[in-house]
Amino acid sequence: MRIPILKLHDCLLISIQWELDDQTALQFQEDLLNKIHETSANGVVIDLTSIDFIDSFIAKVLGDVIGMSKLMGAKVVLTGIQPAVAITLVELGISLNDVLTALDLEKGLEKLQQELGD
Repeated sequence: MRIPILKLHDCLLISIQWELDDQTALQFQEDLLNKIHETSANGVVIDLTSIDFIDSFIAKVLGDVIGMSKLMGAKVVLTGIQPAVAITLVELGISLNDVLTALDLEKGLEKLQQELGD
């Protein structure tokens, strides 16, 4: 099952609505990077509100997606991080340096627009 990636102006919006398995996570990584390349998106908002927990592989893929997106010139905002997800990311040492966060998708989009100077 593929995760929908929506384009809004020069940004991409992703709301992950179900727990990720390894294959879906890798497909999401590939789809997002291709979409950044195709659209020349300057920003990405990834909403994790519906994700209650993640395992070590999914956490690594998420960290990789953020790093790769930044390498391609897109600022990333993570929104809706649940407590268990935050704990897992920190315990696994997943580096989210310079990653913007917000409580919800709306605030994340506002923060991204501020960062991009719109």
